[in-house]
Amino acid sequence: MVMRGKVRRNRVIEDKGTIMRKTDNTNRHPRVGTRKMINDMLEQRQRMLVLLWDLSKIKPVQTDEHSRETLDEFLSILVDYIAAGHFGLYGRIAAGNERRTPVTETAGQIYPRIADSTALSVDFAERYERANEQTLSTRLTSDLSELGEALSTRIELEDRLIRAMLGEDELAA
Repeated sequence: MVMRGKVRRNRVIEDKGTIMRKTDNTNRHPRVGTRKMINDMLEQRQRMLVLLWDLSKIKPVQTDEHSRETLDEFLSILVDYIAAGHFGLYGRIAAGNERRTPVTETAGQIYPRIADSTALSVDFAERYERANEQTLSTRLTSDLSELGEALSTRIELEDRLIRAMLGEDELAA
């Protein structure tokens, strides 16, 4: 099948060390599935970070209905984001579907630390899914801080894997 012209698709770019999405018109890339998986995960990441920021502004004693809705939405997006990485990027590698040495080496180096942040994120989601007012008022701020640090590390590690999967030169294009 011959493709003519250009197609509209999402492209991954690097901005100040963090990988983000950008939509543009370019020729189709041979690793369309990989790019889609990465873009989906990055979209979840962006949504999760926005909600994390919103939660960080809530005062510990301020657990009104809006705060609870924000927390519930954050928990849902957090789980989706973690799952997108776990079952998408890492699942592909664990299943042996990745043959490129730089990708498998990078994954081997970072996976234990990624797994730690996955466990912390799942524990956080389970703890706050049905948290009572006391837990929200006494632990949420410190737990969010700990989770934020773990997610920051995870993002840096994921970006290393994404660079390996897409190739450094593709991110600059």
